[in-house]
Amino acid sequence: MVVFPFAKVNLGLNVVRRRSDGYHDIESILYPIPLEDMLEAVLDGGLPDGELHLSHSGLPVPGDPGNDLCQRAYRTFHAACPLPGVRAHLHKMIPMGAGLGGGSSDATHMLMLLNELVGRPLDHRALHELAASLGSDCPFFLERRARAAVGRGEVLSPVDVDLTGWTLVLLHPPVHVPTPEAYRLTRPSGRYMDLETVVGQPVRSWGERLLNGMEEGVFKAHPVIGDLKRSLLAAGAVHAAMSGSGSCVFGLFTDPPGRIVHPDEGVDEWQWLL
Repeated sequence: MVVFPFAKVNLGLNVVRRRSDGYHDIESILYPIPLEDMLEAVLDGGLPDGELHLSHSGLPVPGDPGNDLCQRAYRTFHAACPLPGVRAHLHKMIPMGAGLGGGSSDATHMLMLLNELVGRPLDHRALHELAASLGSDCPFFLERRARAAVGRGEVLSPVDVDLTGWTLVLLHPPVHVPTPEAYRLTRPSGRYMDLETVVGQPVRSWGERLLNGMEEGVFKAHPVIGDLKRSLLAAGAVHAAMSGSGSCVFGLFTDPPGRIVHPDEGVDEWQWLL
C-alpha cells in the first residue's frame, strides 16, 4: 500500500506565549501544498511481530535511524494496537528543517497506513491522539485541507480559505533551521491576532495583518531567508512569508511569475497552480 505524505505552509504564524510545560501557545493557518513524499508499507510474515524494516531513498534523512519519525510512529501504533512485522520504504522529497512539516506528515501517514493494513482498528479520534503524541503539527496531516491551529498546534478547526487559481512559488535555501532554534529567536507577542478572520478576506488585504512572528529572529540569524522573501515580493508576489520555523519561504502570485531571481546559489524552487 502506498500513500503520499504532503507538505504544508503556514499562512501566518503568531507565537502567543511560552507555556509552563516548555511548549508555546501559537495560532496559525495551515494550508496543504502539492509537494509530497512517497511512503509504501506491506505486512511481512517473515518479520517478528512488532518489528519494522524501513528503507529510504531521495533526500537523506539525518539523525539516528532508530529515532526516525516513521519508526516512532510504528512503535506508537504498536503500543496502542499490537502490529505484525512490517516492511516499509520512504522516498523523501520534502526537505527537512524547512518549515514544511515533512517529517510530521510522514509520521502521520505511517499511522494511517498501518491502520489500513490491519483493518482500521483505530478511529479518527484515536489516530489524532497518537499523532499529537508524536509532534504538535502531526494531527494536521490526518486530513488534506486548510485548518486553523491553536494550543501548541494540535488543536485544529476548519477555516474558510481557498487559494484555488493562485500560483504558489516555494523557495528553499541551503539552510536548516531547527525548530527549537526558531523558538529561541522568537519574542512571543502575548496576544491572539484572529488569523482566521484575516485569511477569510481577499489575499491582497493580508499584508501586514498576516505575518509570521518567527521571521524577525530567523531572518537576523539567517539573512538569506529574508533575502528570498524580498525576491518574491520584488517579482510581484501579492503575499509572501516564511513557512513555519523556516527555512522555506513562499509567495502567492495571480499569474505564474517565471523563474525568480535568487540572491544566493543553491536555492530550490517549485511552482504550482493551486
